[in-house]
Amino acid sequence: MPINENIPDYELVRKLHGDDVDAFDQIFNRYGDRLYGFAYKYLKSKEETEGLVQDVFLKIWENRKKLKKESSLKSYLFTIAYHNICHLFRKKQIFLKYIEESKVVETKTIDLEKQLEYEATLSQVDKLIDKLPGKQKEVFIKSRKEGKSTSQIANEMNLSPGTVDNYISTALKLLRKQISGEDFALLLFFAFFFQ
Repeated sequence: MPINENIPDYELVRKLHGDDVDAFDQIFNRYGDRLYGFAYKYLKSKEETEGLVQDVFLKIWENRKKLKKESSLKSYLFTIAYHNICHLFRKKQIFLKYIEESKVVETKTIDLEKQLEYEATLSQVDKLIDKLPGKQKEVFIKSRKEGKSTSQIANEMNLSPGTVDNYISTALKLLRKQISGEDFALLLFFAFFFQ
């Protein structure tokens, strides 16, 4: 959809309150590239930046009913992006610390027990993903396993970016519900690789 600069942000937010996917697409078209440029300056990674932009728009869609028409949409989007960048940096530091403490860096090998544990966790995650309904499962795999962006998936599957983000958001909620709080390894894996 072409970007219509004549529609003010507050009008797009009003339409978004009514679950208008076209309004969501219009917001994505208007701010997607700007957010990408902003995030890429910090992350220096195409894949991480695409994931971050996708997550920002997922949050917009999930919270569409709570958005305030009088607030600055642009400011809200960039604030979410900034917080997500900070969160990513914290997550990387935790992960690097875990690797360091596990002496994976020094030994450059993973012992059999750790490898088996990792494979078991991966298998559990795959089983949970297999339980997702048809298109939702396909979209989720393309996004989180193949690393494709919202726009790539939308083009491949002939869906709107809003629908793609909606599928991913619903899938994440379902997966979170199924992961037991006691299964720390699975919870940690999910937090690192699927958020």
